[in-house]
Amino acid sequence: MQPSDLKKLKIAVVGAGYGGAAAAKALSLLGAHVDVYEQANRIREVGAGIGLRPSTMNRFRQWGIFDAIAKVSSPSDYFEILTATAEPIMKETWPGVHDFAEETKTHLIHRGDFIEVLLGVLPEGMVHLGHRLEGIQDKGDRSVLTFAGGRRAEADLVVGADGIRSVVRRLLFSDKDPVFSGEHAYRAVISVDDAHGMVTDDNLRMYIGRGTKVYLLPLRHRGQVSFDITALCPDGTWAPEVSKDDLLATVEGFDERLVDITRGLDMDTVNIRAVYDIDPVGTWHSDSVVLVGDAAHSMLHHQGQGANSAIEDAGALADALRRADSPKEALALYQSTRKPVTDELQRISRQGWTEEEIDDVFPGQKPAAAPQE
Repeated sequence: MQPSDLKKLKIAVVGAGYGGAAAAKALSLLGAHVDVYEQANRIREVGAGIGLRPSTMNRFRQWGIFDAIAKVSSPSDYFEILTATAEPIMKETWPGVHDFAEETKTHLIHRGDFIEVLLGVLPEGMVHLGHRLEGIQDKGDRSVLTFAGGRRAEADLVVGADGIRSVVRRLLFSDKDPVFSGEHAYRAVISVDDAHGMVTDDNLRMYIGRGTKVYLLPLRHRGQVSFDITALCPDGTWAPEVSKDDLLATVEGFDERLVDITRGLDMDTVNIRAVYDIDPVGTWHSDSVVLVGDAAHSMLHHQGQGANSAIEDAGALADALRRADSPKEALALYQSTRKPVTDELQRISRQGWTEEEIDDVFPGQKPAAAPQE
């Protein structure tokens, strides 16, 4: 689209999480008029740490916000997979470091810091809190949004970035419910001093055994560690009640230091949730409405690609609008670019991580001892 046409576009983004904030940033850089509508009255990201891959960090460089992200994150060189008793299985440098003009590392960041930075680089007044979407009228060349309380908004393009339980997706594209994985995730942020000497650098380590995965993701710029236990459990309650004894049972037989970390957790600070994803959605767009992030392709967290995929969606959507002759053509181009990638990531993420499955996730690479430094 021509720059003059892009500047005439009125875009409504539903949801102010990673995908929504990133889409708002990318689309506003086109010159379009962007409004973000968020159902919460305040934005508070719970959870722990994530890794932002080189391709994601390169998007931030393109958008002029790389330094803002780098200030609240730690660059990482590799990730390592170990047995429950800390015997090495494999060690890999993060892919993509040399894919761009400048060397670009994976950065480890706390979810709260990440969303704070993304929202902080949006123009004042762009984000409208307390807007719970109830309906959409898709009129082809534009859509009308209706929010709780009767408030309405009209836009040439609506971006559904409202997460795994997306109202936009349910109203227009798929009424299928999220799918329970048979797992729980228990997440906390602890002091490096409480990590029993297991964190001495800025690299992610995952310990696997007996249906349980334990992740140690350093946030050393904060003096903290993101500690994550993912364990098999048949209880699909969205926010289940779990005791300290329950957590300790999941790490029985693991390295005693991991057991000690678990024993020392303050349960009031542990984020507990059942783990869900969605089946692939056949179509992500109409003529004037499109899905991004978890609304389009929520996936299990085993590959650490949820937030990264949302950022890539935002960048690809903006790229498509630049390249196509109309919003309708742009949405088709965006889906054809991103959907094959995320379909495969959803599939791989459902495989999970066991010693037996690692070779499926990394084809041709047999589990082996980590190389020497």
